Amino acid sequence: MLLRAILTLLASALSSPAFAAPAGKVRSHRVRNFIYVVPDGFGPASQTLWRDYISIMNKNGTELRPNSTATDLDGIMIGTVRTQSFDKFVTDSAAAATAFATGHKTHNTGIGIDSDVKPVASILEAAHLEGFKTGLVVTSRVTHATPAGYCAHVMNRSLEVEIASHQIGQKHPLGSVVDLIMGGGRRHYQTKRPGGNSTIDLITWAKGQGFSYAGNKRELEVFSRDLGKVPLPFLGLFADSHMAYELDRDNEKEPSLLQMTQTAIKTLSDATTAGRDGRDGVSRPKGFFLMIEASRIDHAGHANDIAAHIHDIAMYYQVMSFLRKFVTENPDTQILSAADHETGGLTLGTGYNPAMLERANHTSEYLERAFALYQGPDRATYLRNVILPQYGLVSASDKDVKKYLDVLKRDGISEMGSVIRRDFAKSAGITWATDGHSAVDVPLYGFAVGDKAYSQMKEYLGPHTDNTQLALYMESALGVNLNKATEALRENWVKFEGYGGKGGR
Repeated sequence: MLLRAILTLLASALSSPAFAAPAGKVRSHRVRNFIYVVPDGFGPASQTLWRDYISIMNKNGTELRPNSTATDLDGIMIGTVRTQSFDKFVTDSAAAATAFATGHKTHNTGIGIDSDVKPVASILEAAHLEGFKTGLVVTSRVTHATPAGYCAHVMNRSLEVEIASHQIGQKHPLGSVVDLIMGGGRRHYQTKRPGGNSTIDLITWAKGQGFSYAGNKRELEVFSRDLGKVPLPFLGLFADSHMAYELDRDNEKEPSLLQMTQTAIKTLSDATTAGRDGRDGVSRPKGFFLMIEASRIDHAGHANDIAAHIHDIAMYYQVMSFLRKFVTENPDTQILSAADHETGGLTLGTGYNPAMLERANHTSEYLERAFALYQGPDRATYLRNVILPQYGLVSASDKDVKKYLDVLKRDGISEMGSVIRRDFAKSAGITWATDGHSAVDVPLYGFAVGDKAYSQMKEYLGPHTDNTQLALYMESALGVNLNKATEALRENWVKFEGYGGKGGR
């Protein structure tokens, strides 16, 4: 009887407004511009970790006298988001991106398709059809699952060359729908080089269609140096695969996520200001839609690399600070930000001391490469004196070094790196439950200027919502029509060959 009573109460709670989408059409304050930011893999524990870490770094407290204070993001948290996909409690990034880009659930690995494997339009595509400018800025490969969810329609996220061909309009049923693309992933655009699988050089093709192209930070700044913006359409591919973790990033070679964001905002703002010419030479009274992804927070979670995780979170916070200032100065713009899922099952347990993380100067990924290149006679000394201190392990014992080298000999350098990462996290009282995703809800942040606009945002999306509702809110805010865009997409659909392949994370 007790169990039945509990289940009855739960059923009642689940049908309450906090758990169900509001009935009828979404009502939101109409805006010219919308920015959606994805801190991929960022969960509740990540939020706590950053708050505690930055409080200590700012001398607000110590590990013995904690005195963590609310961050700027804490002030704009409007609720939480549940993330399950159509076929799994634990989503992958493809299904999650499809949900918050299109408003449809799909199976894990599916990109831009619904649960019946039919293409569905994204908020970016709907905005494009209504005359808005559009952009994607990420630190992963631009063909990775999250950016792909806004501009591609494939059965499996592993089809990254196919996704690239959709992004620039070569095979997209609606043509070119993204005006500005920046991130990594050059290898899926180029051929005749290791790792290339395409049958055409898509960078050359894009240039032929009018895209300006930059392959590194210097080339980006050649375009943006004078006015802070780039010509549209624009393609920037700054790494063969993913861009570097922020802790490892070479500032001479790769732009930061903040620099790419600032360039994108300036470019799209100027292109959509009344009286200014846009991509096709006509005045643009409508605004823009921009998706930004702090991609490598997620990769750090998969690697269980707490040093990489905290520094990419720091960059995400810088980006959000910049965007809040932009919205304050441009009240016809709104921001939403939520992760597609949590990654790693991050746990802050007994002995937790985030101050320890300051000791790391590089990620494990960087240091594994450095150790693999070492050709000297004494690997043990090199590991103890050079590699381990750069990862924050400044007092490794003979026993520790022997343990790492034994793992190296037995299981290889990747497993040695994994053991080192676990030991460093443990020194800070931090553990990971998995090297995959988890099913926990993720924080939802939102910002709008004006009491009415912000109240409408919080009323619809807070205190708890499903990831599909984010797309519906943005649809209403921009005044576009996702169903109409899906009809146009399907009318022009061509079934491309090459579906299949393995899933990803």
